[in-house]
Parts: sequence; structure tokens; C-alpha cells
Amino acid sequence: MTLTATLLFSIACIGTVSSTVFLFLAIFGARKFHRQAAEQVTAASRISDDQLPPVSLLKPLHGWEPQLDKNIESFFQQDYPNYEILLAVDTEDDAALPIARALCAKYPHVPSKVLITGEPLWPNPPAYCFSRIEKVAAHDILVTSDSDVIVDRDYLRTIVPPLMEENTGMLTCVYRGLNTGGFWSEMDSIGMSVEMTAGVVIANMMEGMKFGLGPTIVVRRDALKAIGGYASLGDYFSNDFVIGNMIADAGYTVVLSRHIISHVVPPMSFRKMWQRQVRWAAGTRRSRPQGHFGTGLVYAVPYGLLGFVSGLFLHHPRVGVAMLAWSVVNRMIESLVIGWGITRDRRCLTQPWLYPVRDLLGFAVWVASYLNSNMRWRDGRFELVRGGKILQRDRDGKVVHMNAAL
Repeated sequence: MTLTATLLFSIACIGTVSSTVFLFLAIFGARKFHRQAAEQVTAASRISDDQLPPVSLLKPLHGWEPQLDKNIESFFQQDYPNYEILLAVDTEDDAALPIARALCAKYPHVPSKVLITGEPLWPNPPAYCFSRIEKVAAHDILVTSDSDVIVDRDYLRTIVPPLMEENTGMLTCVYRGLNTGGFWSEMDSIGMSVEMTAGVVIANMMEGMKFGLGPTIVVRRDALKAIGGYASLGDYFSNDFVIGNMIADAGYTVVLSRHIISHVVPPMSFRKMWQRQVRWAAGTRRSRPQGHFGTGLVYAVPYGLLGFVSGLFLHHPRVGVAMLAWSVVNRMIESLVIGWGITRDRRCLTQPWLYPVRDLLGFAVWVASYLNSNMRWRDGRFELVRGGKILQRDRDGKVVHMNAAL
């Protein structure tokens, strides 16, 4: 028993050190984010309205979701001189279609269209939808965003100017979780505000942006063409991650915007939240396996608990308590620096104790991401394969969707 406790205590010490290093990296990453944000403000202040390029907003929709009308309407209310909105659903009976048409009618001064793109022919439905919308887009700067996000009036004014730089091919944004009800939704949303954002700003600090984040990806049409268009993403689960990789590999710069998106999180049961979290984590594991494996060392609270328990067995209760206490303080500091300091999620300021709970849950999700490659997404069943690609199978195990464009 003593030997086992010693081994567990050693693991706890390693995890405590690694999670502390991660915290300092997050702090330095946050400093770089704020410095780059100030530079973006300065650069944008030199651009007049008549210099701003026209923009096409591409927005796939799929069924009803909480405050969908408000989410879409926020894009019709942009303070921007020249843009169009292209909304798309798969079929005529989609519950989002009446909402989309009503908003187009409500804002006749904003050029807009609603498209019926048909059932997706590729494993990744959004990539297929983007490819269909892009064909009718009038402008060369394309803004794609998820249906479950809401933006401020200065959204386009903030995200478009960096794309005017000659070598900038893509821009993306971090996001805060906007909880619409329930504890498990809270755990999901605070993970967006802190855990996700911390990883992004650290990556941005250490190697620059080489990936995208789904709530907003802005691309220039020439950069998109250089990677083979949206068709090149059709077989991948994490199409937002992959498009950034491809555009960076093509020699373009990918920019992390200072603009923060609000990602609406619906009320969820534990089961639904768990399935959603594991699906995302499994996608990350397949997209960047080495980085995802290393993620197991960035959590703090699991190692604090392990240190506490093993410390008791080794008759060092004060050391165990100290390790557990530091793990909680560690995550509370991260909640303040990242969740409040960057994403401006007020819960991270007023309830920083929430994030240590989320940290423990996040570790469990990380473990679960290695246990199963099958998942449910929208109305289909998928299997993740090497390289982050996905196969959709029917009940008999046969592949039902192939990307014929590749």
C-alpha cells in the first residue's frame, strides 16, 4: 500500500507542477492577446468606411435551438457599410426556415438570401453547406459562423480589417459560453470561457494561430481557393481546426481577433452535456493526437485530489491539503485571468469556484475521449478515424456518405 501511495503521490506532484506551468503560460498568453488586441484597434482606427471591403456572411442552420431568432438577428444589426447574409438549411421542413425567412423580411435593407442546400453529401455537414453557399456569395471576404452564436453590432467592423493585410488569409475568434439554464450547461459554458480560451491563447503565444474556431472563421476567397475550397474539409470532423492548418500551410497568416463571441449553450442534462463534451474531445484527439495527450497534464484539481488522498496514506496530511488547496487556487486564478480578463464572462469574476469543478469534469472528459471512437452528431452516427476524418455509417455498419469532390 505504501509503494502504491508513493507512486500516486509522485504522479500528483508531476501533475501539480505541470498544471502550474500551464497557469503561467496562460497568463503570458493573455498578455500577448491583449497586446495584439491593442495593435488591432490601432490598425482599424486608420481605416475609413469607404475603405472597408464588402463581406458575405455564410450561416448554415439546422433545426430550432434556444434564442435562434436573437442569434441570427444580431447579424442583421451590424454597423457595417456593405455586407450580405446567406442563410441555408438542408430541407424545406427545417424548423429554422420560417425564422430565417421572417428575419430577411424584417430587414429588407440588408441584402439576404435563404438557400435550401439539400441533404449533405459529405461526412461533415457544415463544410458541405459552406461549399454550396460560397458558390452564390457575391464578395471575396467570407465570414462563416455557427447558428448558436450572438454577436455585437461592431462584430464585422472588428473582424474584417485584419483581412485587408496582404498575407492574412484567415481570422478566427475566441468565445465565452452563454448559459441559458442549468448546472450542466453551466459546466459546458464555463469550459468555453476558460478552458478552451486558455488553450487558444497559449497556442497563439507559442506558435501563432494555425487553426480556427467554429463560432467565427473569416477567410479571403483566394486563400480558400489555395487549399481546394470547402471541399477539402468535407471528410474531417473538426473542419474549423483543419481549415486553419491548411491555410497556414499554404503560406497565409491566421489571425486571432480581439472580438469575443457569445456562444449560446442550451439547457442540458448531464448525459447530453457529457456526450457533447466527449464528442469534441474525441475530435481533438484525432486531429492533433500528441497535443491532446499532453492535455492530461494541464488539469490541476484531479492531481490536487490525488495528492490529498495519497498524502493521507503517507501520513503527510498537511502536504496533501496544501496540494489540494493550491489546485483550487490555481484554477480560480485561471478563471479570473482568462474567463474574466479575456472573455469577460462575469461568472468567472463573481463565481471563480465554478471553474475548479469544471476542471475536474474536464479531466474526466479527457479520459473518456480515449474510450470510444463512435459518436452521434446531428441525426447521424459517425466513426472517427486517423487524422481527424469521419465516416458516417448506417445501422448495418456500411459507409453512407463519401466526399465525392475529393
